[in-house]
Amino acid sequence: MYQSKLNPLYGALIAAFLSFGHAASAEPVDINQADAQSLAENILGVGPVLAGAIVTYRDENGAFHTVDELLQVPGIGPKVLEKNEETLLVDGKAHQN
Repeated sequence: MYQSKLNPLYGALIAAFLSFGHAASAEPVDINQADAQSLAENILGVGPVLAGAIVTYRDENGAFHTVDELLQVPGIGPKVLEKNEETLLVDGKAHQN
């Protein structure tokens, strides 16, 4: 009985470690070139739905000129930019503060 109560906890811990490992391995991503899957995999705090919104915004409004323009995408806030300032690129160039 005791062991059966721990199994869900172990599952949650394993999932947390796996997601942390994925987040820690984010690579630089060009917000004007990447598809939704690449955006979701490499932007911390962005999943498939929000990545799709980035691509849709880009398709409807043209290429991003700065990383800060991501704030125009509904669901993207300053914290997402802060978490990813080292990995977000615009046309191959790193974000400039």
